[in-house]
Amino acid sequence: MAHSHIHLDPAVPLARQADKGHNRWHPDIAPVVRIASGSTVEMETIDGVDGQITPKTTAADLAGIDMGRVHPMTGPVHVEGAEPGDLLAIRIEKIVTANRGFTVIMPGFGFLRDLFPTPFVVHWEMAGGFAVSEQIPGARIPGAPFMGVMGVAPSHDLLDRIVAREAALAGRGGMVMPPDAAGAVPAIAGIASRALRTISPHETGGNFDIKALTEGATLYLPVQVPGALFSVGDAHFAQGDGESCGTAVETSASFVARFEVLKGEARRRRQHDPSYALPGHAHHGAAGVHGAHGATPSKGFYATTGMSVADDGHAESENITLAARNALINMIDYVADAYSLSREQAYCLASVAVDLRISQVVDVPNMTVSAVLPLDIFGR
Repeated sequence: MAHSHIHLDPAVPLARQADKGHNRWHPDIAPVVRIASGSTVEMETIDGVDGQITPKTTAADLAGIDMGRVHPMTGPVHVEGAEPGDLLAIRIEKIVTANRGFTVIMPGFGFLRDLFPTPFVVHWEMAGGFAVSEQIPGARIPGAPFMGVMGVAPSHDLLDRIVAREAALAGRGGMVMPPDAAGAVPAIAGIASRALRTISPHETGGNFDIKALTEGATLYLPVQVPGALFSVGDAHFAQGDGESCGTAVETSASFVARFEVLKGEARRRRQHDPSYALPGHAHHGAAGVHGAHGATPSKGFYATTGMSVADDGHAESENITLAARNALINMIDYVADAYSLSREQAYCLASVAVDLRISQVVDVPNMTVSAVLPLDIFGR
């Protein structure tokens, strides 16, 4: 099987190795590698703030963080044969993190930003599958590494629609991170000033911070442009569902995945948002996905996602109810299609078997909710 490797130095700012990655979403960003469907790619990544926080960083230093550099991503990867209407399956084979990480409270960011206006930093050391910190003595955090950001490029049309709906939302007082060329990679005129920031997830994936996307999981992303143009970044050693203060155990990592194009499946399923699957043999206990009494179903799970955007394209700022509604509707659509059930049957099934999980509540303006279906229920 073909194997590609994108080497990137996690100790060097992305702008100094801009041929390996980017920190904005735009369809005209050139791919780093081109691969055939079925190929495996190893992608080395920088931490989510581009190496600006070191073990010597203090709370007072956080005021100097350049937010324009946030979420350096490795890629894009062009997958031959991927076209709009297809699904790109990203089968996550391995995630190896660095042995140091951090968690910070940034004033003005986080779910409880109104209650926590003071900067704070926690430095973690990771060894033996756990993270410990002098700043939180006595705590021992089990590792379940995953990538906070995984996504494909938007089409020009989708990019324009997202920019327009978020500008309208900002006009209504919503918290939005609009396009901004400051700190953008690539710093190319026409891309930097128009490209999407990485803070919020969208239909293409992005910063959805779904902690269940550990080794063994498969992410499904609707393809928007030829080649899909997949990128990854923002590694987390561990995270609670919600990522409440806005950061997890942030670190750098090496990510290995196999890519497969599912021809026409997004169009056939009418799938517009990311979904994912977790096989029964994967270790989901630490990732926080359980069946009855904490057991992992032998057949694993399938999950749909929902964000804070209405069917008509109207965006709502930090609306977790709308995100949950969208995740549930997407699950009903999936179950009805996959198991030849009516929507009424699928709705009742969801009520008795599907768990709605808050994946993140901080990536403004779009919250992420996962609807998680245990596949063992179809074992008769």
